[in-house]
Amino acid sequence: MPLDDIAELLDMPENGAGAPSLDTIESTLTDGYAAKLALEAERWRIEQRLGMVARDAGEVKAHGVAAELAELSNRLETTDGELARLRSLLRNLQGVRRRRKANA
Repeated sequence: MPLDDIAELLDMPENGAGAPSLDTIESTLTDGYAAKLALEAERWRIEQRLGMVARDAGEVKAHGVAAELAELSNRLETTDGELARLRSLLRNLQGVRRRRKANA
């Protein structure tokens, strides 16, 4: 998972022995940005579904609506948390990449 891969790279030394290659950093950034886009798309789908459920709430049983709204709300919260963590890790790894390129 990109979150774990990025965190692992950030735990490594930036330079010298044990430092990841610039290619590894760039590949991981690419994978991380792809994961970010996927999470943003998932967030958008959840928000769209929330809107649909809220709009159609009068046409279905209240218990079913409440359960689906709760589930969607939980999914949105989880996705937002993952997205925030991924954005932070990507910023940090991008900083490592910039410093490595500046020192090359």
